[in-house]
Amino acid sequence: MLNTNKKIAIITPGGDAPGINTCIRAVVNCAIDSGFEVVGVMNGYQGLIDEIPVRRLDAEVVKNIIHSGGTMLKSSRCTQIKNPAGLSKAVKTLKKNKITHLIVIGGNGSVIGAEKISKSGISVICIPVSIDNDIFGTDETVGFDTAINTAVGAIDKIRDVAISFDCVFIIEVMGRHHGFLAVEVGLATDAEFILVPEIKQDINKICDKLKEYQKKKKTSAIIVFAEGCGDVKKLAKQISHNTGIKIRTDTVGYIQRGGHPSARSRNLASRFGSFAIDLISKGYKNRVIVLHKSEIKSLSIQKVISEKKEVDIETLKLAEKFARY
Repeated sequence: MLNTNKKIAIITPGGDAPGINTCIRAVVNCAIDSGFEVVGVMNGYQGLIDEIPVRRLDAEVVKNIIHSGGTMLKSSRCTQIKNPAGLSKAVKTLKKNKITHLIVIGGNGSVIGAEKISKSGISVICIPVSIDNDIFGTDETVGFDTAINTAVGAIDKIRDVAISFDCVFIIEVMGRHHGFLAVEVGLATDAEFILVPEIKQDINKICDKLKEYQKKKKTSAIIVFAEGCGDVKKLAKQISHNTGIKIRTDTVGYIQRGGHPSARSRNLASRFGSFAIDLISKGYKNRVIVLHKSEIKSLSIQKVISEKKEVDIETLKLAEKFARY
């Protein structure tokens, strides 16, 4: 029997990540078991502003999507949600559809938009899904593990080429503002250097190290470069000019955001989705679900958007230690 006092809407704004559909499936099935009506908002926050009709979601609709990438609800980049006029339209659409709870599945920008909507009286629960893993309070976001595995698989192949041709590769991975993905990928691929936006890099130090490698007959190397560090081709030219070493570049692009989610991403998505319905059932609102020290809990949206997640310096140091050998 449906709980007519609570109507849950699911929205997937911003960039996609492997595991979004798994989250949708978990939320829908758990919500139905708890007697709630569930609808899906199409095209992210833009769908609310454009008043696109919501889609009714049930067990049949979400059947067999646990393994699929992307988002069945579609997405878009929406800057209008940041201004009062756009926000007002979005809230109006939610209230017109009698939505009492909005579950936002997305990354840092999506959480910021959710916080604005929460001030309208509509309860919001956020599930962190992002390949960037940049949301404060959670050790891991859904999709992060899959993105790591995708990038690692690509770089392992490039390492074969680097060794065969005695060359240095700079490999760009995603991470416009943060280097969480680059750090984990760099450690897993035994990269000689990991460059992240949070730390200013000393190019002279990199050049000196590469020259040192050559003296020791170490003729190949991998530099993992987060996209937020600047122009990868410009860096390659600078290093080549200073060392005389030919530098090749490659980019592990949007494949990091797509594809089948890993088992870890699927299971985390399922647990987060179930926990979201538990929170709603218990009367919690305006929360972000997080994984902290293997425990799933929640933090207030305000705390999450007001704090900054720091890159793991210890992991960077560990990777640097291994790069000596």
